[in-house]
Amino acid sequence: MTEKPLPEHEWLQKLVGEWTFEADCEMGPDQPTQKTSGTETVRSLGGLWTLADGHVSSPDGEMTMTLGYDPARQCFVGTFIASCMTHLWVYEGGTLDTAQRVLTLNAEGPDFTGGTAKYHDIIELISDDERTLSSEMLRPDGTWHRFMTTRYRRKR
Repeated sequence: MTEKPLPEHEWLQKLVGEWTFEADCEMGPDQPTQKTSGTETVRSLGGLWTLADGHVSSPDGEMTMTLGYDPARQCFVGTFIASCMTHLWVYEGGTLDTAQRVLTLNAEGPDFTGGTAKYHDIIELISDDERTLSSEMLRPDGTWHRFMTTRYRRKR
């Protein structure tokens, strides 16, 4: 049985290609913001999934993100792993905004105090050749704190 791509799967195909990126990331309370850069290759798996393999130039590191859409649950799903951490991030209940420009992915993972917290990874399409990925953590007071922003540009 072969699944047919839905509009949500087709939206993910906009990420396919070769990209460069620059990122700003807070490394924790009272830590300076770290700037990184690198490259990412995003490929399609059967038109239903995207697989993004990234390489950070400094500090040296690798990461992989998988994204798909689950029609049975009517949400985006996926995973994220990186060579600098042991936690497997699992995306559940991801949603696309009505303008179809912003994909918000939900996850749970370690916080900076040894506990766990809820997170959002937010992919925003700026144009066909530019996008951002931002990460936010839910604070105990109920506010979302953005601690990382990555700006991607398509290689030409």
